[in-house]
Amino acid sequence: MPVSSAEAEFAVKLFRRLPARYDLLAEVLSFGQNGRWRDELLRHASAGNPVRVLDVATGTAGVAIAIARRTDAHITGIDVSEEMMEIGRRRVEAAGLQSRIELQAARAEALPFADATFDAVSVTYVLRYVIDPAATIAELARVLRPGGVMAGLDFFVPANPFWHAAWWLYTRLALPVAGLAVGGRAWWDVGRFLGPNISGHYRRWPLPRLLEAWQAAGMTAVEYRVMSVGGGLVMWGTKHA
Repeated sequence: MPVSSAEAEFAVKLFRRLPARYDLLAEVLSFGQNGRWRDELLRHASAGNPVRVLDVATGTAGVAIAIARRTDAHITGIDVSEEMMEIGRRRVEAAGLQSRIELQAARAEALPFADATFDAVSVTYVLRYVIDPAATIAELARVLRPGGVMAGLDFFVPANPFWHAAWWLYTRLALPVAGLAVGGRAWWDVGRFLGPNISGHYRRWPLPRLLEAWQAAGMTAVEYRVMSVGGGLVMWGTKHA
């Protein structure tokens, strides 16, 4: 199975220029909603005080550090961006969590871990960049133990016509300009990329199809929460025991 798409490689190169201000700008450009979405993700990924957690697309380790503060777990964070993880390692060290958080390069589509290795899996902003989201969901479920919880977070597209129009204008017009103003050319490029990328993903993978993919991967009691009038989506479920 191919482990990356042309779009994924483009995204890696695009986001490679962002690490130094990524977390601050992510909050600014989402009107502070990214933190709310993460809190909802963490509520599920940290449930039951897991012992081993896999944080997929860990980036600068924000979710991994938050899980470590909420639980006694050992967290393995993976990402395709060494630049992001280098900042993440410094953040982990500054938090005094280097004995509990390990960051390594790996792709969600081909995880270097044995079956049923983890008690919980968290995944953020990944499925829009892989060739086969269903196969990637199955791969994430593979390394989760029976009875373990998987929780995912991504952008979404508002269903309400008014909010959809506002979202479209923001992502196509305001977001690139705001990115340029506060983050420079790299954030202008990201702003231009995100809106069409999100829309295209959900045309191919609408919510019912994603739910079916989670269930086909062996996840049960799959639920979701649409957040911020449709700008974000958190989904979670338990692996069939």
